[in-house]
This record gives sequence, C-alpha cells and structure tokens, in this order.
Amino acid sequence: MELPTLAYPARTGQGTLSVNSCCVPLDSSSSSMTPLPLGSEETMTDWRTRLVKKKVLIVDGAWGTELINRGLKPREVPESWNIERPEEVHSVALSYINAGSDIILTNTFGGSPLKLAKKGLGEKTEEINRLGAEISKKAAGGWSLVFGSIGPTGELVKPLGTMTESELVSGFAEQAKALAAGGVDGIVIETMMDLAEAKAALRAVKENTSLPVAVTMTFNKAGRNYATLMGVRPDQAAAELEKVGADIVGANCGAGIDLMIEVVRLMRPGTSLPIWCKPNAGLPELVDGETVYRESPEKMACQFRTLVKAGASIVGGCCGSTPAHIRALVIERDKLTH
Repeated sequence: MELPTLAYPARTGQGTLSVNSCCVPLDSSSSSMTPLPLGSEETMTDWRTRLVKKKVLIVDGAWGTELINRGLKPREVPESWNIERPEEVHSVALSYINAGSDIILTNTFGGSPLKLAKKGLGEKTEEINRLGAEISKKAAGGWSLVFGSIGPTGELVKPLGTMTESELVSGFAEQAKALAAGGVDGIVIETMMDLAEAKAALRAVKENTSLPVAVTMTFNKAGRNYATLMGVRPDQAAAELEKVGADIVGANCGAGIDLMIEVVRLMRPGTSLPIWCKPNAGLPELVDGETVYRESPEKMACQFRTLVKAGASIVGGCCGSTPAHIRALVIERDKLTH
C-alpha cells in the first residue's frame, strides 16, 4: 500500500510560549511547519552527537491513543496495523516528526513473540517488527532517529513465574533482530517492572545487534517512596542497568510530569548515563467509560525546565500525550538551549 508523502518537521519559531508563562495555546498543526534545509544538523545519525549538539533531545509521545483516534478497536492488536493499515501507523509517526521529535519510536511495543503468540500472531513476529521499523524510518526520512520499541512480555522469570531467562532472551532476540533488519537507529526497552526481564531484553539486543539501547522502567509512588510493582527503586534500576551495559536509562509511564521529576531526581545519583524520561499526560481518569488524560501540552511544557534540571536529557511523552504535547516540549527545549 502506498504510504503518504513525507512532510518535514519544523523547529523553533512555530507557536508561542511566553518566557514568563508557558501556559499559552500552541498552534501545532503541520500546515504551519517549515521544512528544514537539506544538509542541516538533522542528518546526524548518532544519538550522542545530537545530544551534545542540542543538550536535550525530544522523543515522541503516545502511540496507542493516536491509533485509537484513527480507528483502532478495543480488542485489536495495535501491532497488527503494521501489516493491515500501514498508512495509519505512518500517519502517527509523521505527526510526531512534524511536531519536531528528535527521536520517534515504532509501533512494536507488544511485538515480542511471547506476547504476539497470545493473540495468534506469533508466526508474524518478524514481519510485524520489521515493518514497524520500516514505517517509522520512512516517516523520519533521515530528519529524526528511530528507536525500536520493545515492551514487557507480561511474564515473570522463575521462581516468581514460569519463564526461564533463556526463553525471554530468545524471544526478545527475535524481536530485536527484526527491528534491526527494518533499519532502526537504536532500541528502547520500555515500561519494565522487573529488572530480570529488563536485563534479559538488554542482553538479547546487545548479543544480536550493534544498536544503542535505552532501558526505561515504570515507577509508582507508595507513601514517600518510589518503586516498580516488583519493588525496584529508581536509583537501583539506574545503577544495575548501567552495570549490565545499557547506553541510556530512564523512566516512562505510570505518572504525570510532576511525579516523574521526583523519579528522575532519585535516578540521577545512581548513574552517569543520560536519563530518558517519558511521563504520561497526567494520571488516567475514567469518564463515561473512556480513559481520559487531562494534563495539557502547556502544563507539561511548564515543567520541562524542572525535569531537565532534575537530570533528564532525553524527554518525551507517554500515555495520553499527543503531537501537541511534543511540539510544546520542542519549543521549551529550544528556548532553554539557545
């Protein structure tokens, strides 16, 4: 199926955010965005080079809600759209390119063979992940980097669960190799709760590709403390993941930007690596049977400087965030670094 023509992203100068107040409506429509000239800094292919140049990199926002807005049904497998409706997946990727993302992800969060097998799609693991990578790479067009998304399997390692480490590594390796074949520039292992699973995924990527790897975990607040559902603390996660070879560590999902600032502050002393942070657009609320996230782009942008000061250097959005949220972050980043 023919995919839409690439529209290139804009940078500083589109929309308005007051220096004294972030809370000003933004025009994030792609029609107001000006293409970058060929040969600009956006052709840099290494994430480290871009980070040195820009000081803070902006990642994309939520994919699930954007696919739902395009017609994904409740029981549909999002990753199946890489085969069945690639033009819609491309549309999501392109919307984040047009918002100014330095890095976009792939529609492969649930693309491990273990997870796909539960939906009767295990035999399509290679195709789903390779196409997911190719779709995002086409949308990026060389202007932004693409990191392949690897999410949790939903299984626990023995003795807490039924899976062995080698079984997890084997599954993640299949996914990682397919993403690499599709041309991704890096991998992000995200929304992890269990260090054993996160380490298995990291090992699989490192042993089967030469790609840089970010590993991010999801933390919740219990009283005055923060930990994953498996009891892993932010500083512990950062230190252990760096020790076993992660290139980037961080946190995503689970909380809005206010709580994520605290998580990043706790992670920062535990690692010398860059910290990747993708907060939700606030906490989810159930309204008339639908999940709603109320944190506006302006609210998220207002806290951007505080998040960076806490130690984050790669920032995007997770559940509920939109291209408008990412556009707001790009504008704040550009004001902060120029």
